[in-house]
Amino acid sequence: MKRFFSGLETWGKDVILKKVVSNSAYLFGSQAASAVLSILAANLLGVASFGELGVVISFVTNINRLLSFRMGDFVVRYMGGYLAEDKGKNASAILKVAGLTEFSTSCVAYLVLLALSRWGALTFAKDLATQPLFIIYGFTILANVVTETATGALQVTGRFRSIALLNFGQSLITVGLFAVVVFNQGGVFAVMLVYLVGKIILGVGPVLLALYWLPQTLGKGWWRTPMRGNLPERKAMIKFAVNSNFSGTVTILARDSEVLWVSYFFDTTVAGYFKVALAVINLVVMPITPFISTTFPEITRHVAKREWARLKQLLVRVTTISGVWTGAVAAGLLLMGRQLLFSPWSLFGRTIFIYKEAYAPAYAVLLVLLIGYGVANIFYWDRSLLLAFGRAELPLRVSFFAMVGKVGLAFLIVPVLGYLAEAALFSAYFVVSVGFLVLMGMREIRSQSV
Repeated sequence: MKRFFSGLETWGKDVILKKVVSNSAYLFGSQAASAVLSILAANLLGVASFGELGVVISFVTNINRLLSFRMGDFVVRYMGGYLAEDKGKNASAILKVAGLTEFSTSCVAYLVLLALSRWGALTFAKDLATQPLFIIYGFTILANVVTETATGALQVTGRFRSIALLNFGQSLITVGLFAVVVFNQGGVFAVMLVYLVGKIILGVGPVLLALYWLPQTLGKGWWRTPMRGNLPERKAMIKFAVNSNFSGTVTILARDSEVLWVSYFFDTTVAGYFKVALAVINLVVMPITPFISTTFPEITRHVAKREWARLKQLLVRVTTISGVWTGAVAAGLLLMGRQLLFSPWSLFGRTIFIYKEAYAPAYAVLLVLLIGYGVANIFYWDRSLLLAFGRAELPLRVSFFAMVGKVGLAFLIVPVLGYLAEAALFSAYFVVSVGFLVLMGMREIRSQSV
């Protein structure tokens, strides 16, 4: 027991762990209002309309992600490595090439959305009248033309408090606008406009923050740094960007399109069940989600400096934190989730509810999804570790084959067994892909340390 408590004392003295936890706390505090907004929107719109809104948001978001080349990962990997080696000019050049690439692909993404909006309305929303919703919400793509690049730069330079304050301010604005919508009993279009305003703030805000903070790290004239001679070997750089983008594409098909998949196989009512289940899951993973963006720069820094003991210590400790949290919340949802979330209960003599009883079928979906999300939440660093080693092709291969299996089986069994089969396939995808990536990451550490 004495040894246990002395071990905990060393945790309190771990500067890197304290940095990751404090930065994550900033981001967590800023995300809570978004979760409340999702609950209010679900109860205002009803199951089918809430599912329709989810289809629109998911379709537009995934088209943007499809062509974004995940510049955030690229910036953290290369700019973070150069800053760890005090190579400011190289870091500036990386930032410029990332911004130009993201700007170009974002413009293309909006044109692709315009071309596919009719197909998306008919195939997923199953109503041509929803096509204008796809086009209007697509303005979020134009508002996010260099957002990933800017966010990656803020993460690398440790400006998590600024990101959190921006997110918190955006949440206050959107909650205020949503209150107006609720007061006027607005429908899907009005709620979508609230989400649109929030996304525009989150798109433009990081760019303004980056322009404000970067001169302190890179110098006042950092954007004048020539790219020629200051970039890494072109083949390796392009390979990393392409592989990370393909990995993102696979992720879109396998894990970020569940609302679209169930709407395709069934209807927007089932999409509403899945959107609610995923919203509750997001509440479960919310305290851990910020760790992804805060741990990645630290992992990259340890790899660049070849600090293998510190890297392993960081991974063990953040995994312990995520494991304890995930296990505790999962047990709570299993024992009391249905009564708490989907049944009316009394508080100070008043009957209240979180989600209306019409959403009760989402509970079964939630429990099935919790298995896969639990594994992914505990080992959230699986992909980041391999990216820090520059091995973007490994997550791509694992995710690709897992995605092929998931999607192929979905067409075979989901129409026969129902929407819970889709939830089961989703969980299996997480368990298989995350398990393999963790094993590969550990093998890479052992190989490099030798």
